[in-house]
Amino acid sequence: MKKLLGAACIALVSLSFSAQAEDVQVYKLEIKDGVISPQKLEVVSGKKFKIEVKNTGKVAAEFESKPLKKEKVIAAGATAVISINALKAGEYKFVDEFHENLPTGQGVIVAK
Repeated sequence: MKKLLGAACIALVSLSFSAQAEDVQVYKLEIKDGVISPQKLEVVSGKKFKIEVKNTGKVAAEFESKPLKKEKVIAAGATAVISINALKAGEYKFVDEFHENLPTGQGVIVAK
């Protein structure tokens, strides 16, 4: 009986963790030689999320957000996943640091 109860507890904990993992929204972002697409990501405030950044360009890119304290260099043709903690409502700027002087190399995350 104890073994059965222990197995049931482990199963419930496992289900709880996988339900939490499934709740994390993933937003896709593309960077191609200084052009970020889309330049605006709308996310739900108060919830953790991930950004999948795909660099389809011929040169390296660097996702950087000073307000979020995140930066990640992404080689040409590579993909990176950036985890973001729950945000308060507001706007959070990010850039492709290697092309931040271009209007297309800038973006914003809007948490609502």
